[in-house]
Amino acid sequence: MTHSLQLKLSAWFAVLVAGIAMIAGIVAFETALHEANELQDGQLKQVAALVTHRSLPVMELAALENVPGADRESKLIVQSLSERTPLALAINLPDGIQNATVEGMSWRIFVKTLDGDTRVVVGQPTLGRDEIARNSALATTMPLVILVPVLLLVLGFVVRRMFRPLTTLARDLDTRTDNDFSELSGAALPSEIVPFVVAINRLLARVAQSVALQRRFVADAAHELRSPVTALSLQAERLAASEMSSQARDRLGSLRRGLARTRALLDQLLTLARVQDQGNAQWMDVSMQRVFRQVLEELMPLAEAKRIDLGVVSEVDALVRVPEMDLRILIRNLVDNAVRYTPAGGRIDLAVRETGERVQVQLDDTGPGIPWDERERVFDPFYRVLGSDEEGSGLGLSIVGTIAARIGATVELGDALPHGLRVSVTFAAASQR
Repeated sequence: MTHSLQLKLSAWFAVLVAGIAMIAGIVAFETALHEANELQDGQLKQVAALVTHRSLPVMELAALENVPGADRESKLIVQSLSERTPLALAINLPDGIQNATVEGMSWRIFVKTLDGDTRVVVGQPTLGRDEIARNSALATTMPLVILVPVLLLVLGFVVRRMFRPLTTLARDLDTRTDNDFSELSGAALPSEIVPFVVAINRLLARVAQSVALQRRFVADAAHELRSPVTALSLQAERLAASEMSSQARDRLGSLRRGLARTRALLDQLLTLARVQDQGNAQWMDVSMQRVFRQVLEELMPLAEAKRIDLGVVSEVDALVRVPEMDLRILIRNLVDNAVRYTPAGGRIDLAVRETGERVQVQLDDTGPGIPWDERERVFDPFYRVLGSDEEGSGLGLSIVGTIAARIGATVELGDALPHGLRVSVTFAAASQR
C-alpha cells in the first residue's frame, strides 16, 4: 500500500468521493427536510386562508371525521381557538406559525384572526409532518447513496485501465530474453511516463553497446589466440617425430593434450560469441532428421572410439522454423556433451516427436547424469559439475541455452531410464511460426 501508486490513487479517490458524497448528502438531506417543512407550513396557511365565518362550522365538523385512506398522524385539524376540542389551546396564542404541545403530543399550528372575536387554528401533528419530511429528504439523498459505490467501482476500473500500459510494459520487459536490447515503445503510455521510457531505452542502448564490446573482445581474443595455439600444435607434432626419452615423450603428450583442450576452448568461445551476436540469422524450415544425420556423421568417430551406441531411435521427421546453423550447433553440442560424459560401451539415443503445435527433440544417454541442485547452473558459462574427470570447456550447455533462448525453444533436463541424463528441447512447429 505504501509503495503502490495505483492503490494510493484508488484510496485517495475513494476517500474524496466518500467525503464529498457524505457532505453533499448531509446538505441535501437538511435542505430537503427544510423544504418539506416549509411546504407543509404553506399548506397550513392555505387551509387557514379558506376558513371564513360561514365555512368554519363545516370545516370543524369535517376535521373531526376520519378520511378513508388518509394517515391519521398527518390529519389536519381546523377549530375555533375558543373551543377546547379536539385541541385544548390557550386563547392568547399569537397569530402565525408556531409549535404547541397538547396532552404530551407535539403539534404544528397556524393561528389566524378572522375578526376581533373569532380566531381559528389549523393544526397538524408534528410526528406525521416529520415522517413526511424525513421520507422526502431520504428520497433526495438515496441517489447519492446508490451512486457512491458505483462511482468507486468505476474509478477503480479507470485507474486500473490507466495503469494497464505500464503493466504491459513491465510484462514485456520481464519476458524478454537476455540478449534482447531493443527499444521500448512509448506510444500508448501517458506523457508523464514517456521520459522514463526514453531513459530506459538509452540505458538499454548503453548496455547493448557494452555487451557487444565484451563479445567482440572475447571473439577477437579467441580468434587471435588460434594462430599461436595452432603454431604450437604444429611444433608439438614435429617434436613428436624427434628422438626423445620416455619421460620427455610423456610430457610432450601432456602438452599436446593441453593444446587440444585450448583449441577446443577457443572454438567454443568463438561459437558462443557468434551465436550471441547473430541477430540477423535467416529463418527457414529445417528437417530435424537431416540435422541429426549431419551431426552423427561429424561425431560418430568420437562415439566409435569409446564404443558408444549412438543413433536415432525415431523414424518420425518434423520441420522447425529456425536458423539452420543455430539448430545444428545446438544438437551438436548436446550430442558432443553426451558422448564425452557417457562411459565406454554406453548408449545415446536421439528421438524427435511432434505433438500438435510443438516439436520435441529428446536425447537420452547412460552417463552419470546431473544432480538436481546443479541443473540450473550447468547453463552458466565455464561451469562444470564437480567430480567430473572428463575434458571439456564448460561452454557446451551455455551455447545450447543461448541458442534456445534466441529461437524461442525450451530446454529441460531430466532423468533417463534406467539411468543417465535426458535432455528435452521443445520447439514451435514450422506451421505455427
